[in-house]
Amino acid sequence: MAAAAELQGKYQKLAQEYSKLRAQNQVLKKGVVDEQANSASLKEQLKMKDQSLRKLQQEMDSLAFRNQQLAKRVELLQDELALSESKGKKNKKSGEALSQLSQEQKNVFDEDLQKKIEENERLHIQFFEADEKHKRLESELRSRLEVLEMETAQHQAVVDGLTRKYMDTIEKLQNDKAKLEIKSQTLEREAKDCRVRTEECQQQLKNLHSDLGSRLDESLRIIREKVPFNDTRSSQYSALNVPLHNRRRQLKLRDLVSQALAFVQDLVTALLNFHTYTEQRVQIFPVDSATDTISPLNQKFSQYLHENASYVRPLEEGMLLLFESITEDTVTVLETTVKLKSFSDHLTSYVHFLRKILPYQLKSLEEECESSLCTAALRARNMELQNDMKRLTAVFEKLNTYISLLALPSTKPDRLLRTNFSSVFTHVASALHGFHDIMKDISKHYSQKAALEHELPTATQKLITTNDCILSSVVALTSGAGKVASFFSNNLDCFTASLSYGPEGGMEFINPLSAECMLQYKKKAAAYMKLLKKPCCDSVPYEEALANRRILLSSTESREGLAQQVQQSLEKIAKLEQEKEHWMLEAQLAKIRLEKENKKVADKLKNAGNGQWIEASQESSPLLNAADQEKEAATEKVLREPVKGTSLVGMLTMTACNEEVPEADTREDLIKNHYTARIVELTSQLQLADSKSVHFHAECRALAKRLSLAEKSKESSTEEMRQAKQSITRLQDELTTTKRSYEDQLSMMSDHLCSMNETLSKQREEIDTLKLASKGNSKKNKSR
Repeated sequence: MAAAAELQGKYQKLAQEYSKLRAQNQVLKKGVVDEQANSASLKEQLKMKDQSLRKLQQEMDSLAFRNQQLAKRVELLQDELALSESKGKKNKKSGEALSQLSQEQKNVFDEDLQKKIEENERLHIQFFEADEKHKRLESELRSRLEVLEMETAQHQAVVDGLTRKYMDTIEKLQNDKAKLEIKSQTLEREAKDCRVRTEECQQQLKNLHSDLGSRLDESLRIIREKVPFNDTRSSQYSALNVPLHNRRRQLKLRDLVSQALAFVQDLVTALLNFHTYTEQRVQIFPVDSATDTISPLNQKFSQYLHENASYVRPLEEGMLLLFESITEDTVTVLETTVKLKSFSDHLTSYVHFLRKILPYQLKSLEEECESSLCTAALRARNMELQNDMKRLTAVFEKLNTYISLLALPSTKPDRLLRTNFSSVFTHVASALHGFHDIMKDISKHYSQKAALEHELPTATQKLITTNDCILSSVVALTSGAGKVASFFSNNLDCFTASLSYGPEGGMEFINPLSAECMLQYKKKAAAYMKLLKKPCCDSVPYEEALANRRILLSSTESREGLAQQVQQSLEKIAKLEQEKEHWMLEAQLAKIRLEKENKKVADKLKNAGNGQWIEASQESSPLLNAADQEKEAATEKVLREPVKGTSLVGMLTMTACNEEVPEADTREDLIKNHYTARIVELTSQLQLADSKSVHFHAECRALAKRLSLAEKSKESSTEEMRQAKQSITRLQDELTTTKRSYEDQLSMMSDHLCSMNETLSKQREEIDTLKLASKGNSKKNKSR
């Protein structure tokens, strides 16, 4: 139970963590989406800034290129100035007009150069200022963007929270509104129904009043006229009434007692192991009996523990007797459960056993504490175990008290009132829960004690094994106590509800004697009902009927086919009746013929007997006519020859000489049996042939239907195949047209690429010619 509770707690913690992580995951998903949007906007802004930077870079490159051109122009002008100065020096005498012209040109060039230099310097300053301004603006914009993003995130979070809050509020209000509307509608309908039902109930009440009044008058009249005495006012006589038999309740109680028997068997096994292993432990700790003599106290304690089986096993036997006493035919209440008293007596003897061994057990634990090997922690565990053993004995005494109270109604009903039954059951449940709690404490303390003893330097393997065995028996006791406590608590309502069960007219059994009389009356009533019960006629079992119904529903024969088969069967029955009458007439004719033949044979036999008698009487006569002798010889020959009778079914052969002639009745019975057997054989063959023909006809009809269904499916499959072929051809046409269009597009693209290549080549040639022309012009300018 503790492991299950711990597992349930872990599972709840995991569920809470999962819900938290899921909520955080939703928030993180929203944050990631917002950050992705912000990053996209920042990328867009960065792209725009990069474009503006590239524009400025291009302007800077153009200014640098312009500066280089101006520098080259200044160099050219300086070269020209130097040439002009050299020429002026050589040609000083060329004239003052030329010197003045060169001086003017020089002044012009100087002014032009000065202007270009100033313009270049101004452009450099503007470029630097623009670059600084751009950087400053970019940093300001970035800081502002970050601030705005933070504010936007905060505002968005606030907006999302408010939106969720308002949406939840709106949804809640809408749900409340819908619920209130539904509730108002249901209340209106219920009010209407209540009004209608009220009117109906009033009408029914009036009818019932009139009906019950008439029935009451009739009942009173019948009681006055027919009932010689009325014992319903006496609870003692009413307790003898047989209650209605509740088979479900009896089976449920038997099942509950069987479960209780299994739990008691487990507890008995655990108690036997606990006492036996405790006895072994007393023999080996703190002094091993194999090497030294144990104390007289432990010897006495071991002797008492050795007798535990005689006190523990009767508990199982008493519960088994209680289970066997509860059958399907009995009425199980506390007044009729006589076997509960024996279980209570066995439990009382076991409690006396616990009281007897408790002082020795406490003294044995004190002796362990006084041992030199006992540590402070081990001494504390021993003290806890002493308290636990006292509590265990007390809880067994409490259980014994309550179970003894439950056994009183079956022996001494005046000692316990029925109103106190439910409270006694409740106290039994609480005592069982207390027993379970005490066993949990004993298991906990003993496991700690065993762990401390295993750490002792003098701990032997025998002691460790015995401690493990005691611990396993204590764990089994804890488990069994928990099962019994939970079982009793779960079925407490059933136990208390069964107390109201009793005879009709008397809500309780007065005493066990009245309950026993009621059970006898119940057996007599059951025997009487069994005698009155007529045997049911044979019917088709339910499973076979279901199978026949499935066969009938799954059969492919139609109603007309079955009607036709019935008609054919009726016709065959009529034919068979006609044939039966025909064969009966034939049998009568054969019987008449047989009688005639029997008469003829009897006459011949009589004649033959007379001839033999005459021959015997005239043996002494010496003279015989030759004709008479020949006639007698012929008669003897005829009589000695076999008599043959032929018919449709066989041949009968009879000899008249030296054989015993059967009687006519025997021969008639033989012939009759032969014809009857032949008729039965032919009838069975005919019925077999008819049934086979009907079966073959049904199979032919089913095969014909299956063939028609197969033809229909074949037609549908052919239609589907035709449609599939049409779709395949259509798809192939679409594929060819698509392929052709793609090929045309590819050819057009290739032509377009060729034309583009040609235009690019032309442009490259023009660029090359322009470059050559510009180079030529620059060379000409340099040469100038």
